[in-house]
Amino acid sequence: MELKNAVAVVTGANRGLGRHLAAQLAERGAKVYAAARRPQSVDLPGVIPLLLDVTDAESIRTAAGIASDTTLLINNAGISTGATLIAGDVNEVRREMETNFYGPLAATRAFAPVIEGNGGGAILNVLSVLSWLHPAGLGSYAASKAAAWALSDATREELAPRGITVSALHVGYMDTDMAADVPADQKISAADVAAQALSGIETGLPEIVADELTRQVKQGLAAAPRPNAA
Repeated sequence: MELKNAVAVVTGANRGLGRHLAAQLAERGAKVYAAARRPQSVDLPGVIPLLLDVTDAESIRTAAGIASDTTLLINNAGISTGATLIAGDVNEVRREMETNFYGPLAATRAFAPVIEGNGGGAILNVLSVLSWLHPAGLGSYAASKAAAWALSDATREELAPRGITVSALHVGYMDTDMAADVPADQKISAADVAAQALSGIETGLPEIVADELTRQVKQGLAAAPRPNAA
């Protein structure tokens, strides 16, 4: 997909990776709707702030009506609560799933007809190495990202006849607020991840694997699970 003159909606564009994606899209000549729950917090020059809360169906429908020229949707907005699946607060588990799975699903359902009506285009889902790696301490987040991986694969097949490609971005720790407590030498630059993601969209990659940790985890997917502890 050619990004110059594309029309992109980036959710969660007010900070972190979303901000870098929106900025780099604008630099590449795209028209950018920078979507956020608080559009007044969007401070990037050359973009259009857009009210969009991925947990609010009416907000998504309204945004799709406003951004009716969209050809690229980037489902970037997400949360991490740190909840575990057994001992964690089940309301936090539900909140994570609502944001990280149902949010991208709702946005995809709302914007797919828009993108198709504009001649086709692309969708990028921002996932995680934890789509494939499921540590107990981050069980809720990992479950939501694994579900979003399945969403990406299934909608890729469903939307292909409508002229819409679907890509999934998998990455480990990035230098963003979500990973503020992670040592700097274990994190990859969010600007670098954004650049890889946009290049992947341009070349039509179904999966964009942005760092060495994630590549190693992907290579180990076929390995047998470790035995249960006694």
